[in-house]
Amino acid sequence: MQKSILITGCSSGIGLDCAKTLHAMGWKVFASCRKQADCDRLEAMGLTSPRLDHADADSIRDTIEQVKQATGGTLDAVFNNGAFAVPGAVEDLPTDALRSIYETNVFGYHEVIRQVLPIMRAQGHGRILNCSSVLGFITLRFRGAYNSTKFALEGLTDTLRIEMRDTGIKVILIEPGPIGTKIRENSIPHFEKWIDWENSPRKAQYERGLMKRLYSPSNGPDAFELPASAVTAKVVKALHSANPKPRYYVTTPTYVMGFLRRILPTRALDWLLVRM
Repeated sequence: MQKSILITGCSSGIGLDCAKTLHAMGWKVFASCRKQADCDRLEAMGLTSPRLDHADADSIRDTIEQVKQATGGTLDAVFNNGAFAVPGAVEDLPTDALRSIYETNVFGYHEVIRQVLPIMRAQGHGRILNCSSVLGFITLRFRGAYNSTKFALEGLTDTLRIEMRDTGIKVILIEPGPIGTKIRENSIPHFEKWIDWENSPRKAQYERGLMKRLYSPSNGPDAFELPASAVTAKVVKALHSANPKPRYYVTTPTYVMGFLRRILPTRALDWLLVRM
C-alpha cells in the first residue's frame, strides 16, 4: 500500500525538497504550508498541499482531518519542519517575541504530534520526525530565541521517544547544521518587529556582526553549507530504516560540534563558540 506522510513548512527549502523527493518515490505526501498562496503553488506542481500554520491550532486540526479523509484514517509518518528565527541578543528579546517563536517552533510541533498519535496508535505503527538543529545542543550568540526553541524541542522529542518504546511508533530527531534555505532572509521581518537594536547596549556589536549577516548581499554559501537535499537524504533513511536512529546529524559542523560537546568542558566550549 502507498505510504503517507505529512510534512510541515513546505513553501521552500527543506520541506519542499523532502516533499518533492518523497512524492517522486511514491509516497502520498501532504506538503503543508503556512500561507494559502504557497499551498496553491505546490498544488500546481502536483502536490497535495493543505494549509497548516503551527501557530494556528484550527489549521492543524483541519489538516489532520483532511489527511484522514484522503487516506481512510491512516498516516505513516509526520515530519515537523516549519520554523522561524528571531535574531537578537537575549537581553533585547521582549518576552512576547519568545512567546511568538515558541508558538510555532515548539507548541505547534507538540500540537501536530498530539493529533497524529491517536492515528498511529490505532494502526499500530508510525514515525514522528522533528527537525531540530545543531543549535539544539550548542549555542551561538544572537540566536537565543531560536536556540532555546530547539533545545526545548530536543527535550520534548527525547522524552516522547522513551515514552513510545512500548508502541510501534518511532520518534526521531533530524539535526542539520548550515543548510541553504531562506531562514535568514525570513528572519528579517521578525528582527525588525521585535529588536530595538539601535537603543541596545550592544549596538556596536549588532553593526559589526548581525546587521551585516542579515542585510548584506550573500557572497555565496556559508562554510560547510549543504543543500536541502542533504537533509532529505537523512529523512529518507529515517523513514525506510527498520530500526531508525534516534538522531540524524546533517553537515560536518553538526558532527564536529556533537563531538566537541561531549569532550570539552563547558568553559572551553564557550571559548570556542564565542569566536564563531
